[in-house]
Amino acid sequence: MAASEDTSGVPPSELALLGIDGAIATITLNRPASFNSIDLSTAKRLRKLAAEVEASDDVKVLVIEGAGRAFCAGGDLQTLGAAAASDTIAPVVGELLHHYHAFIAALVHMPKLVLASVHGSAAGAGFSLASIADLCIAADDARFTPAYAKLGVSPDGGGTAGVAAAVGPRRALQIFLGEDSFSAAQALEWGLVTKVVPAMELKAATRELALRLAQNAPAAIAATKRLVQRAPKNSIEHQLDAERDAIIDSMHTDEFRAAISKFLRKEK
Repeated sequence: MAASEDTSGVPPSELALLGIDGAIATITLNRPASFNSIDLSTAKRLRKLAAEVEASDDVKVLVIEGAGRAFCAGGDLQTLGAAAASDTIAPVVGELLHHYHAFIAALVHMPKLVLASVHGSAAGAGFSLASIADLCIAADDARFTPAYAKLGVSPDGGGTAGVAAAVGPRRALQIFLGEDSFSAAQALEWGLVTKVVPAMELKAATRELALRLAQNAPAAIAATKRLVQRAPKNSIEHQLDAERDAIIDSMHTDEFRAAISKFLRKEK
């Protein structure tokens, strides 16, 4: 978590930016002076942008990145400190997380692949954001800091879901309660990160990976994401039924017909 910058005079549209280039959308956290910490206005803006991305039929991949020297330093300490001082923690933090958690839920449920591109610090809610994304690519100088235990609080922002899904419950407890900070290389070893690249190459490598992911058909992306998410909760029978239904549905798309036709022509 980080100290705040005063955003009272900053237009909400500047707190987080959305760019769309073909099948790839990019949300850029844009509070660099506070290392992109999350306050109420930013949470509201992120929720709005996620809804825009989810509603787009053209977007297949959403990249989330941070402006300046960090990915995201977590919750805004000025907001949290003022709430603690005025004994308004429940309403203040409740409203902040109402919007921020709606943003997180949208990332999980949207039929797009979400790719976190991490440089600098990913701490607290920023660490949770990196972990709840479907995939994460990181610069070799990135640092991941759970931060919650230092403040005597439990995680938020989907961190317990994302980390536990990636590394299992035992490792998740170790990370949240026994780790102060760890490197991108360690995150890669634990399965929290898909790929680590030199810091100077992060932008290009993120773009390359996003383009590779965007080559997949929308139906295949949506169905695969949904199946993988549900696999740990389903019995094998239910999972096999879900796989059957999903593959039959995807075979009714124009993308499948074109792909199978191209494949069969190659075989002749």
